[in-house]
Amino acid sequence: MIPKIRENTLPIKYFHAPDIKKAAGEIVEMLGWNHILLEHVAFIRSLGSKSRGTIARCHALGKAMQIGMGRDKGFYLIEVISKRFDNLPVEEQIKVIIHELMHIPKSFGGGFIHHDKVHERAVEKVYQHYCNLKQGENPEEKKGWF
Repeated sequence: MIPKIRENTLPIKYFHAPDIKKAAGEIVEMLGWNHILLEHVAFIRSLGSKSRGTIARCHALGKAMQIGMGRDKGFYLIEVISKRFDNLPVEEQIKVIIHELMHIPKSFGGGFIHHDKVHERAVEKVYQHYCNLKQGENPEEKKGWF
């Protein structure tokens, strides 16, 4: 007899997320966030997370690990939790990606900007600016935003 496996006991599975990488690339380019080196940021989608309410996470490779691995640049990973992220409207998905990108500091050294700076009002302000730029309003304003 095959035992029943409950869904919440299965291990988390991770998959590359080229759609998230593409959206992040468009956001970074549009906002002029040149400090975010996309070749040093990975994007994954996870299935089976037991987290409560988390839509996405930004993971940073700390300085000690970077040195141990012989890296001279920071490395970040943005994970979207499929069961929450994938069903959001596109506008909300963009806000989530903006939120996660805002955690990456300008130094790109492996540090992390916390939620006292990355909060809903700040994300909404950046999102509105992104929408304005996308519609062609004041393209020169994008330099140095946030």
